[in-house]
Amino acid sequence: MASDNKGRPPYPPFTAETAQIKVKAAQDAWNTKDPAKVKLAYTPDSIWRNRDTFLQGRDEIEVFLTKKWERENGYRLRKELFSFTDKKIAVQFWYEWYDKEGQWWRTYGLEDWTFAEDGLMRKRQMSGDDVKITHEERWYKDGVDVNTVPISEKHW
Repeated sequence: MASDNKGRPPYPPFTAETAQIKVKAAQDAWNTKDPAKVKLAYTPDSIWRNRDTFLQGRDEIEVFLTKKWERENGYRLRKELFSFTDKKIAVQFWYEWYDKEGQWWRTYGLEDWTFAEDGLMRKRQMSGDDVKITHEERWYKDGVDVNTVPISEKHW
């Protein structure tokens, strides 16, 4: 379908302002937990490395995200701009989720994004670590705006 191949503003080359817009748009899209929607931010042949998983193309991305969000219950994500160049953005992120046993986790990580001229992401690399947390240690409790949660330097 042609509408699946539309570009996504803002377009490269990025400025501090447009890179920040791109990061928060990705955060908001991922927080929908809608793989069919999220995959459209990537080029049809996008290349991914997510931890130890290597993917290529929107169909593989959609399958991966579907399985991810079936496993990661209560998923809430925050992304922050780390660095950028004309066509690349680096992001640090934190997300919380619980497993089928009810154990809460916080995932800390970094992403490296490369964009096509049309503003779609053509490459994504992610490295992350999962840390067990208690319910009381959660930052993103129901109803909180993830952007307003203070994250101290020890978590950077």
